[in-house]
Amino acid sequence: MLVDAHGRIIDYLRISLTKKCNFRCQYCMPESGIKSLSHNEILSYEEMFDFVKICIDNGIKKIRITGGEPLVRKDAHNFIAMIYNYAPFVDLAMTTNGYYLKSKARVLKDAGLKRINISLDTLSQQKFKLIARYDGLLQVKEGINEACKLGFKVKLNSVVMRGINDDELLDLLKFAQDINAQIRFIEYMENSHASSQISSMRSDEILNLISKTHKIKEITKSKQSPSRLFVLENGYIFGLINPHNCDFCSTCNRIRLSSEGLLIPCLYFDEGRSILKAMKSGDLASAKQILTDVLANKPEKNRWQDDEISTRAFYETGG
Repeated sequence: MLVDAHGRIIDYLRISLTKKCNFRCQYCMPESGIKSLSHNEILSYEEMFDFVKICIDNGIKKIRITGGEPLVRKDAHNFIAMIYNYAPFVDLAMTTNGYYLKSKARVLKDAGLKRINISLDTLSQQKFKLIARYDGLLQVKEGINEACKLGFKVKLNSVVMRGINDDELLDLLKFAQDINAQIRFIEYMENSHASSQISSMRSDEILNLISKTHKIKEITKSKQSPSRLFVLENGYIFGLINPHNCDFCSTCNRIRLSSEGLLIPCLYFDEGRSILKAMKSGDLASAKQILTDVLANKPEKNRWQDDEISTRAFYETGG
C-alpha cells in the first residue's frame, strides 16, 4: 500500500505519455509549440511499464493516460494492453483531445481501455480554431461519436473562458446530454504557458448562468474527485471543477508520472523527483525508493492561490 505523510492512501496514477500535442490550445501551450526530446530523454513504454508494475503491486488501482495528447505517441494502445494484461482489474482511463479517436477508439477498446475524457470547449468551428489554434472540430466530434458508439464511458471537459466560450455553456450542456455523456465545466487554470488574453469564469458565475434556464441541485460526490456534481430537473448530472481551492486535497489519492520520468506529487507543486536514470539502468529498487520519497513529500494541500499564476506546464502532466 502506498501512503503519504498525511495518511492518504495513494491508489491513482496519472501517466503522461508525451508532452507533445497536435493542438496549441491557448489555455495550455505556447503558440510556437515545444522542444522535441530524443528517445533517451523520455521513458520507453517498457520502462514505464516496469514502473507501473511496481505501483500496481503496491496498491495502485486506477491509471489515467494523459499528455500532451497521448494519441500523438505511436502505439499508445500497446502500452495500455501491457497494463491490462498484467492487471485487468485496474481502472484504465484516458484524457484526450479526441482528434484521433475515430480511427483509434477500436484498438484502444480492444487493448483494455475503459473510460475516456474528451476535451470539448466549443461547438463553433470558428471558436475552435481560435482556442486550439487548429481546425479540428469535425474530427473531434467524429471521435466523440465513435467512442460513444463503442460503449466507452465518456466524459467531456470544457474549460470556461470569459468572452470566448461562456455564451455556449447551455449548448455544450445540451450536446453532452444528447450523447449521454457527463460534462464537467472547468475553471481556467492560470499558468505562465498560456495566452495572457484569457480570463477565467468562476464556478458561481457558471452556476448562475445555468440556473437561469435550469433548476439545479448539488449532490454528493466521490471524496477523491475534484469535481462538484449537480443534477438538473430532468436527472442529468454535470460537474464543476474549481482548481482554485483545496477542498479535495484532504482526500487526494493521486500521483503523476511525466514522459520524462518526473514523479510529481501534486499538480500545483513544482518539486518532483526523476526516475529516468533508475529506469534506464533497470534499477527498480532505486525507482521504488524515489516513489517512497516523493510520497513522503506530497504536500497536504496545493499551493495555488487565486492571485497566483502557476509555472506548471500542464501539457507535461495533464490536468
